[in-house]
Amino acid sequence: MFTHILVPLDGSTLAECVVPHVMSLAIALDARVTLLHVLERPRDTAPFQPIDPLKWHLKKNEAGIYLDHIMAHFQQAGLNVDKTIQEGPAAECIISYANNNQVNLIVLSTHGSSGMSMWNVSSVVQKIILRANKSTLLVRAFEKVNKKPQEIRYHRLFIGLDCSARAEMVLPVAIRLAGRYNASLIIGTVIQKPEIVNRLPVSEEDAGLVTRVAERNYKAAAHYLDQIHAQLAQTGLGIKTKLVVSDSQIAALHNMVEEEKADMVMLVAHGRSGEDRWSYGSVATSFIAYGSTSLLIVQDLSESELKISQKEMTSVEIQGH
Repeated sequence: MFTHILVPLDGSTLAECVVPHVMSLAIALDARVTLLHVLERPRDTAPFQPIDPLKWHLKKNEAGIYLDHIMAHFQQAGLNVDKTIQEGPAAECIISYANNNQVNLIVLSTHGSSGMSMWNVSSVVQKIILRANKSTLLVRAFEKVNKKPQEIRYHRLFIGLDCSARAEMVLPVAIRLAGRYNASLIIGTVIQKPEIVNRLPVSEEDAGLVTRVAERNYKAAAHYLDQIHAQLAQTGLGIKTKLVVSDSQIAALHNMVEEEKADMVMLVAHGRSGEDRWSYGSVATSFIAYGSTSLLIVQDLSESELKISQKEMTSVEIQGH
């Protein structure tokens, strides 16, 4: 369960779209919140050009006033909140703070002061989610923010499960949120048809094999979802399960989310495969890159379990740490 939520804010209205979500999570999970602002070197100054200390001090003071203004909303809701101002490159500072201060959830707006773009997430956000190795809530920056933010009352939470115990790591958070806001839980599972590799049209024998395997997996998944439904029904929450067979697991999950008009999508980073070469599996990566709904990803692999890539090892060797 999440106990310490980190909220990077860059002073933009786009970044502040996360505030209502953070309030809802903090209330439901009884978590403390840290608001973080990073002071970066002005982009119009050369790397080794000195920065006017007076201007820098004023800028830091303005950042503190800005964070105090945001903190007031959390304090009025009775939440445990504090602030911190870091200096340096934004992504690096956020990752460093999260790793050194027992943060277990980072809440990020997909876009900030650089404005909306054709990309689903900004470059800074992409760096953070790929290297922080923390559970992350991504809030789409086009969400409207009230002048006086208040907690979001979720109605429909979509949970993607793949019949693995690993994927169920998202359930405790989903249950707490749903219980607090009387939200329905929609649990979606997709059985992907096995692929037959053949240059020629698939024979009747091969087609029959595909059908038999898909039917076998469908029955196993249906039994699994019945068990999950029975367990969750004891909570008194509204539970709905959806199970489909499709040529594309990812496309079918996206379709489910759209059909169900979910307020939030909840996934684990890897699921059944537990692939340790990347921070996210294919499903989570697709929802980061192409989703249009708030996305909570529970990181199911620790830092020690994820493999370090060759470029990361080279970077560590060059930097000497």
